[in-house]
Amino acid sequence: YFIADSENVRQRIKKYYNRDSEVIYPPVKTDRFFISNEPKEYFLMVGRIVPYKRFDIAIEAFSELPQEKLLIIGAGPEYKNLKFKIENLKLKNVKLIGSVSDSGLSKYYADCKALIFPQEEDFGLAPLEAMASGRPVIAFRAGGAIETIIEGETGVFFDEQNQDSLIKAVENFRRLKFNSRKIREHAQEFNKEIFKKKITGFVNELAS
Repeated sequence: YFIADSENVRQRIKKYYNRDSEVIYPPVKTDRFFISNEPKEYFLMVGRIVPYKRFDIAIEAFSELPQEKLLIIGAGPEYKNLKFKIENLKLKNVKLIGSVSDSGLSKYYADCKALIFPQEEDFGLAPLEAMASGRPVIAFRAGGAIETIIEGETGVFFDEQNQDSLIKAVENFRRLKFNSRKIREHAQEFNKEIFKKKITGFVNELAS
């Protein structure tokens, strides 16, 4: 029997193994996150600093959005390259934070305007952590993000993995209004209690 962590992966299992699978989304520790009554004026990126997460796209996009601020949280092999890129472009509005504590991360999520998510992931925890904080997500329309983000309600999408498409998404985001409590309610559909219920139900059904 196969369990897939997203519909995206379920389709891949079918393609390569010709087997059906049950989709059970990974647990999100939504109780770690909270809604801020006074979010700050910055966009946020969170994750391991590796090439496929496309931090470079966001840096290039925000080089054309000098009035907006971008904070990047994470560490990894591409950290020095990103730092060099930011310095080379002489960007004052993009800052590398490095690693932070769990409580620090929760505060950064709660205070941001939105999470920037330009990569393609099988599932993607960061968007749901942001949504558990009541914050919307600006995401590349691919992978697990399609399954967890409701366009216009919990975030907005962009269709091409490049800076121009991301810039247009940020501009679109500015014109929209989001309800933080509804965003958090949506994230609760992926919390660990729901995961436990589904995984237990799956195992019990097979054992019966």
